[in-house]
Amino acid sequence: MKHLLIFLFCIPLLAQAQEDLLAEIDNDSMQQQEIQAAFKGLKIVNFESTKLVAKGDFTFVVAHRFGSLKNGFDSFFGLDDAVTRLNFIFGITDGFNIGISRSSFQKIYEASAKYRFISQKNNGFPLTLVGYNSVLINTALEKDNLPLLEFKHRVGYTAQLLISRKFNSKLSLELAPTFFHDNYVAINEQENSQFALGLGGRYKLSKRMSLNIDYGWHLNRADTSPFRNPLSIGVDIETGGHVFQMHFTNAQGMNTNSFLGQSTGDWSDGDIYFGFNLSRVF
Repeated sequence: MKHLLIFLFCIPLLAQAQEDLLAEIDNDSMQQQEIQAAFKGLKIVNFESTKLVAKGDFTFVVAHRFGSLKNGFDSFFGLDDAVTRLNFIFGITDGFNIGISRSSFQKIYEASAKYRFISQKNNGFPLTLVGYNSVLINTALEKDNLPLLEFKHRVGYTAQLLISRKFNSKLSLELAPTFFHDNYVAINEQENSQFALGLGGRYKLSKRMSLNIDYGWHLNRADTSPFRNPLSIGVDIETGGHVFQMHFTNAQGMNTNSFLGQSTGDWSDGDIYFGFNLSRVF
């Protein structure tokens, strides 16, 4: 079933890319214009989008995930178990951003870089390609529980290639081949170096609202692992100077290593989390 979903998702990307490359050959003399706003948010839901912060802009992102809705009134539908991530992003150029964040999930500190290789163009290259790298430190690990713990065990890394296409004024899709590495993993059988394929999309519902979905397919998860692939569904709402994203997800962690490697929720069991991402440009 997973292979079928991947295949169906890739068909429009590959077919449309081939058509546009052929069109480019026939229209070399036509003016090429960069396609704008494949995604309005810096994230689709959990996965990074191909959008970057503009040169000189400073963006502050507050991401929040409540606890599991499954717990009901016992935790006031997750309100008592919320986690927050604060992310500060600066546009060094239009095509290169740096960021630093802190998440209350495992008390993670993270530094990141996001950079554009090439943009989708009208009558030109059919895709936008963006790279994303990060390094994190998990400060929640305790030596009392892990006597052999060293600083290196707290460190994790991420490398992603974000590939998106805006098909029309309403629909944008993205693929995100991902490598991530944790120097410490809780499951003995789990390899430290892990691989995943992210799938995401945005469909514009109105002038200021869109439906967003992303899914992470973990490619080498250990058979004994209790963790699950992250699936997230939400809406983007544009309100003046910021984009407000509301969503439901089975992943409470918000760093890439966390939601790809440690998602515990189960959609079929109602074990999901409500959350939001709120970004503000200064």
